[in-house]
Amino acid sequence: MPVLPATRATFQAWKSQDQEAPEFSPKKIAEFVHNDPYLALKLLIEAERHRSKRLGKETTTQLATILQLGSDELYALIAGSPVVEVDHPGWKAAVATAVMAAGIARAWSNFRSDSSPEEISLATLLSETGELLLWHFAPELPSQAIAEFEAGRANRTSLAQLNTAGFTFRQLTLLLADAWKLPHMISLLIRGVDQPRTHIAQIAIDCARHLMQNPDNPALPSDIGHIAQYLPGIAQEKLISVLPIADEHKTHLQAGMQGE
Repeated sequence: MPVLPATRATFQAWKSQDQEAPEFSPKKIAEFVHNDPYLALKLLIEAERHRSKRLGKETTTQLATILQLGSDELYALIAGSPVVEVDHPGWKAAVATAVMAAGIARAWSNFRSDSSPEEISLATLLSETGELLLWHFAPELPSQAIAEFEAGRANRTSLAQLNTAGFTFRQLTLLLADAWKLPHMISLLIRGVDQPRTHIAQIAIDCARHLMQNPDNPALPSDIGHIAQYLPGIAQEKLISVLPIADEHKTHLQAGMQGE
């Protein structure tokens, strides 16, 4: 299981400051994990292996995975990890979308006073695991799917994936979740079973995709309208405020929704 190049470089730099695994703030590391879906998956799988031996509570947040493993194992895992060596814009977009969606889902879940916004955030971050791993292990498959879609031979990305790979990357994600026996709640959220929390995750993913295409994407008002259904009482302006776009784009989006 790989990690992002920046992840390994940063942890190696921290490690070089001390022959032993340096002291770290678990919360600081958890924030770092938010930016690397590969690392988040790697730590979750490893933490669950530890948990199964001790028969403890399921690990469902980034912070819990770090506390479960401890500093020595954390650094050893990252030091022994390969890195993703891909320079395709499709891969960069997939990673950026997962990270952005996780942040949006966490912020919206906080508005709902959810019992664990970090749980929803982690599930959102891992929701495109199949595609992200293909970029590392078989990059020709997502590359061909993108080419198929851009050539107009498929009008949906899922159809382009079926045409070129014989399966959708979403199907691969679900199969991997079963194979790795991911924590029950994380698996439910990825599958879209848990309501309404799963809607927050899915709408955050859609919103992030639209933002990656264009910060003034005409689909964004619909995204905000959808999430408002699951966060009653939260003003549109507040829902828009958490989006990682410039203030001018937020103002434009808010004005467009008021004019509807």
